[in-house]
Amino acid sequence: MSKTVTSLGEARLAAPIVDALNEISALATAPVSVYDGRERRTDHYPSGHLEALADASSRDALLTGAHSLWYEYVCLRLHQALADLEGALAALPDTVSRAIRAELEEEANELRAALDEFSGASPEDGPESERQWDFGRPFVTGDDEMDTLSGDTREQFDQREAGFTPEEREKAVADLRVLATAHGGVDAMWTSLDDAGSGIFAEPYDADGFYLTVQAPEPGDAGAPWEIEVGRWEPDDPDEQYGDHSSATGSSVIRCALPVAPGADEIARLLRSVEEKPLVLAEWAGTPEGEVLAGTTMVVTRRYDS
Repeated sequence: MSKTVTSLGEARLAAPIVDALNEISALATAPVSVYDGRERRTDHYPSGHLEALADASSRDALLTGAHSLWYEYVCLRLHQALADLEGALAALPDTVSRAIRAELEEEANELRAALDEFSGASPEDGPESERQWDFGRPFVTGDDEMDTLSGDTREQFDQREAGFTPEEREKAVADLRVLATAHGGVDAMWTSLDDAGSGIFAEPYDADGFYLTVQAPEPGDAGAPWEIEVGRWEPDDPDEQYGDHSSATGSSVIRCALPVAPGADEIARLLRSVEEKPLVLAEWAGTPEGEVLAGTTMVVTRRYDS
């Protein structure tokens, strides 16, 4: 995927479209190619996300479900990839954009046909699809760093939600969307979404060993706040200086317990301020308890050295 993009003469126009199409194909295919093994089940994941490939009006529905942490994270990533594609298509002639959107629709139709054949719901004399697909062995081309689709990532999400009530799962999914959307708006080279999707770890270059964490509360912990912490790596050998150390241990310096759950935009602004000025973390780390972090509305609720 794609037949149409190969006709584009300029690599700068084609590259982002190829990347987005490959990611869309991988994200659309993977959930219908593996079993939902939560709690030792062998159910199938939903296939409703395929509607979003052909019908732009249905794409917001990708952000409304609560099936499982992993599936809803895939849907969020699919929503982002489709938005990236639309942004790239804006620079192309209308005829090319329409052709690429038609390919997306064809991708969805061929995947549905393959699923019907797999389940025995398709007629025996139906047309043969060109789409290569086998359950358990999806033919997808994606970024090598797309850990979203790995079995390890799926298992980590499944382990985190084990024992959740439906209400707790819904809350965990909502918090995951906030974190993942915020994380998607900054340079991923120095930030990471933790393995179970419950927090963000940010460690910019030239921050003198300081780092930032954003942590969502556990869904079952009623009344627990979102927390922002600044920590610092300290060399394990007291005779070594940071930067020339052989090993180090991180420890929290300050914490801000937020009275209201933050939105994705608020977290993204916080991360961008750190990206623009990494040593602001050192400044924040010196903030007394009860005072506001410079440039924010976040109040320090605990100093770990006091």
